[in-house]
Amino acid sequence: MIAWPSRPDEAVSIGPAGEFVTLTEPHTEADPMALLAQFLVAFGVLIGRRAHYAVEASRHHGNEFLVLVGPSAKGRKGSSWDHVERVLQVADEDFAGECVSSGLSSGEGLIAEVADQGNADESDKRRLILEPEFAQVLKVLAREGNTLSPVIRNAWDGKQLQTMVRNAPLRARDAHIGIIGHITKEELLRHITGTELANGFFNRFMLVAVQRSKKLPFGGALNPHELRVVRDAVQAGARFAADLREPLGFDAVARERWIDAYDTLSDGQPGLWGAATARAEAHTARLSLLYALLDSAPAIELRHLEAAIAFWKYVSESTRWVFGDSLGDPTADEIWALAKIHPDGVTRTQISDLFSRNKKAREIERAIGALIDAGRLERHEAETTAGGRPAAIWRPRPEVASALQ
Repeated sequence: MIAWPSRPDEAVSIGPAGEFVTLTEPHTEADPMALLAQFLVAFGVLIGRRAHYAVEASRHHGNEFLVLVGPSAKGRKGSSWDHVERVLQVADEDFAGECVSSGLSSGEGLIAEVADQGNADESDKRRLILEPEFAQVLKVLAREGNTLSPVIRNAWDGKQLQTMVRNAPLRARDAHIGIIGHITKEELLRHITGTELANGFFNRFMLVAVQRSKKLPFGGALNPHELRVVRDAVQAGARFAADLREPLGFDAVARERWIDAYDTLSDGQPGLWGAATARAEAHTARLSLLYALLDSAPAIELRHLEAAIAFWKYVSESTRWVFGDSLGDPTADEIWALAKIHPDGVTRTQISDLFSRNKKAREIERAIGALIDAGRLERHEAETTAGGRPAAIWRPRPEVASALQ
């Protein structure tokens, strides 16, 4: 059982986003990270797609995808959104009223929300999709022929959205879409498929573990006027982002820190944890951008980058809490479970017995190979008592074994 993520570093709570959490947290049962994460994602959609961070020929805009994952339905995920929505309604009433939607059911439906309306297209292409029952979205993805997955992937990438149909094709250029989903850990594990983990769908989402922070029988008593400074900062950041003409980059100090952090972010992690966090660098860059824009800063400064790195660390730990050390390979995962309780090594006979000798030899060999490739197991030879041919045993690698103790 993987432990609940450690408390996020205080670096995540800088600027207007941190001020919002500080002011709101005493008056709600919601997890502070639920408040912070949704605030950042909502701001990233509100500002539109002019502001961006450039990587070679690619642009990373402020739109982000987020899934809040709670251990149960009592994680107060919904109430955390209500506080964010209240700020949006004051900061930009038109955005809160017209650009927040729900009901992801098909790729065509999502494109229709932001579809081009002709040559003189002046429609608002910003959409924040709120899905309080994200399990329903995962069920939709499992339907044969559904186009939602590729459209969502293109939306995160900032690409043109379109359907390839003969009659009345839909097309959306310059769409700026963010997604916030709420789900329990049990629902996520039940409905996520290996396909969506492997094809890049799910690693476009930041997964944040949240839980009820406290019990307030009579609720909170936050005076909306106390959030005036946050509202003003959101409005100023949105104006600043709209006026930008060039990409926002790192300043000199932040550039050096980014070089150091990039190696670690690029290394990746094994198994399903690694598959779901494979876009670590891109998410961290986007988070840095959002923190900087909230400050109306002319460049991404060290504190913005440190906040993003700390935020991503919590995302990574949250993802590991959900997926554990599973490789997503049932045979390999069962062998690994056996090896963890036999750190001195498991024999081929023990592995065969694990499957009641009903698993084919080549399937066992393949699974053992997958565990070796993932850096979990290593092969050793043990002398037999009769002095015959050494028997092969497989043990957890020393660095892995020490982590299990």
